[in-house]
Amino acid sequence: MAAHTVPDVLGGDIVLGRPMSKGGALADVIREGLPVKSLFLLAERLNLRQAEISEKIGIPRRTLTRRLAQHSRLTAAESDRAVRLAQVFSNAIDTLGDEEKAAAWLKTPNRALRGGRPLDQLDTDPGVREVESVLGRIAYGVYS
Repeated sequence: MAAHTVPDVLGGDIVLGRPMSKGGALADVIREGLPVKSLFLLAERLNLRQAEISEKIGIPRRTLTRRLAQHSRLTAAESDRAVRLAQVFSNAIDTLGDEEKAAAWLKTPNRALRGGRPLDQLDTDPGVREVESVLGRIAYGVYS
């Protein structure tokens, strides 16, 4: 099973506009702002509508549509939230075996998260840590 890196989930070197193999490259891209196209690729892989991805990243839908038409970039804060989502998705792919299962898991209510969907927990750092903890327990066969 091949590992899915965060840059791969966001469209790879071509979409991100530079080689991601250098240390710190992802941090530089976040500071500059991710291309809007990478957010749409992530949404497609997660099987999320534009309205859902804009809500999860905290961008008004019209703003996101305008940025796509203008081929502009996300802000650093929006990019950071998108990368956080991509990191958890990448972790879920590696844990569960494929993108389809990972996307479905992120959208399914989970008892270990008090009945909430993992996707809905990713708006805060503690929520991300909690989701990653559940994925870790799954990876090691601990009942979750």
